Amino acid sequence: MARYKVCVYAICRDESQFADRWMDSMSEADRIVVLDTGSTDDTVEKLRARGAEVTVETISPWRFDTARNRSLELVPEDTDICVCTDLDEVLRPGWRNLLEAVWRPDAGQATYRYVWSFNPDGSEGVVFWYEKIHARHGYRWIHPVHEVLSWVGPGTPGPTVVAGGVHLDHHPDPTKSRGQYLPLLELSVREDPTDDRNMHYLGREYLYHHRWDDCIATLKRHLALPGADWRDERSASMRYIACSYLQKGEPGQARDWYLRAIAEAPHLREPYVDLARMLYEEGNWDGVLYFTGCALAITRRPRSYICEAAPWGSLPYDLRAIAFYRTGRISEALDAARKALELEPSNPRLRENVRLLSSMAGAAFAAS
Repeated sequence: MARYKVCVYAICRDESQFADRWMDSMSEADRIVVLDTGSTDDTVEKLRARGAEVTVETISPWRFDTARNRSLELVPEDTDICVCTDLDEVLRPGWRNLLEAVWRPDAGQATYRYVWSFNPDGSEGVVFWYEKIHARHGYRWIHPVHEVLSWVGPGTPGPTVVAGGVHLDHHPDPTKSRGQYLPLLELSVREDPTDDRNMHYLGREYLYHHRWDDCIATLKRHLALPGADWRDERSASMRYIACSYLQKGEPGQARDWYLRAIAEAPHLREPYVDLARMLYEEGNWDGVLYFTGCALAITRRPRSYICEAAPWGSLPYDLRAIAFYRTGRISEALDAARKALELEPSNPRLRENVRLLSSMAGAAFAAS
């Protein structure tokens, strides 16, 4: 197996709580370089004590792409593989050998599995595939926030290799504010109003801020952009529009947009489950059963960030169990409740549902 020069690089600020864990995880690299953008705790001291090469600089005005590019400049020129991570992320042990096994001298990037969130019981939540491992030359970070690598070198970039055994886990600080995201996304859209990706992110951010009308207007602009041709993301925009209409008290509009989201990407569970949840609130039990059934018929989990945790967890079976119960089908309800519990065994409500339905099913059998 070829041996390459591997360098991990990162940006950070006030992340002392993660420093040792991160250094443990990244220690398989030949070098670790960090751009600290103004920590007021002992992040810098901790990292340096563990062997990281830390440069302290202020980035003003703040932009994630500027900070990423400055941190990339710290990576030695003769590096073969650049591994960009954040301090709240952890690469599972053995990552270097797995990466080197698939890397090739002409490679441009590597794609690998990224666990963006974990459920309360410790199981994996949102999972998708990431591409922040790349060759040293020819790449540049773009966009003030939700920054991505862009090829700026001559010719075309090298191929992307699949590092299937490499896993990066995200364990964020839940107290850390994301308040800077909205103004940076608004800036990004002003800088390039034709960029469909950040238009979608801006609309989603308005949803997070409960700015329903801004969410609807922005995501309709996203859907009208010529470059907005990725069906998964288009479907997500339609779902967020539907959610905003629902919050505005317009269930008819919400239903229509959920149906459009399903038609746009029928291979995704998310729009089916979203519509099932809306119908659950309305007490439309046959509708709940139909759309959860459609969702569960999809058995291949997509690798994109659009894929959410709930539709692949206990939720579809939980909704079905309740809908079956409400329509008097106790045996079917018990079967669905058991499947929900299998996917979330530590949930006391699901456990109690199984107990109650088992008792009801037993009573019905005894009476027959």
